[in-house]
Amino acid sequence: MLDQLLNLVKGEAQSAVVNNPDVPDEHNEGIMQEAVNSIKGGLQNELAGGGFQNVLKTLGGQGGGVQGNSIVNNITGNFANNIMQKFGLSSGTAQSVASSLIPSVMGKLINKTNDPSDSSFSLDSIFHSLTGGQTSGMNLGGILQSVTGGSLDQNQDGKVDLSDVTSMIGKAAQGQQGGLGGGILGAVKGLFGGK
Repeated sequence: MLDQLLNLVKGEAQSAVVNNPDVPDEHNEGIMQEAVNSIKGGLQNELAGGGFQNVLKTLGGQGGGVQGNSIVNNITGNFANNIMQKFGLSSGTAQSVASSLIPSVMGKLINKTNDPSDSSFSLDSIFHSLTGGQTSGMNLGGILQSVTGGSLDQNQDGKVDLSDVTSMIGKAAQGQQGGLGGGILGAVKGLFGGK
């Protein structure tokens, strides 16, 4: 994923970095690599902070675009700080480069991830890379559909949490007839197709 992401950054960096007179030429490659690191690190930090659903929605094209997206904003701010410190860019230049480059790259990443005719990025491959393979075998497209379709968000509060699981168990318990009746064991078995 990182090579494809670097190619995406290079494709978007022409005006923001390469042709920018405020960015010394000797720092072009380093700044582009830092953009890749900032994007990957920002997404990993969001996942580590419990933002799995936010990352899934954003990369799945369900996050309302890049403008005003909290993940994109965090990555942009961190990238600006990093290039200011590492490459000695002024605050204004760093902010300008970051606000031009990161939203553009994230927008392209989201578009490519959701384009069925483009196999360079997929939700599965991105999450596999971000989590070190911990999401192998998961159907992230199906999970995204469940999250955005509201089937997992039982109380419609915009997040999937313990209250949603409790609600699903309660509904399953009400639907059980005979056998285990409405007991919690029956509810849990009902969620997984047991009888």
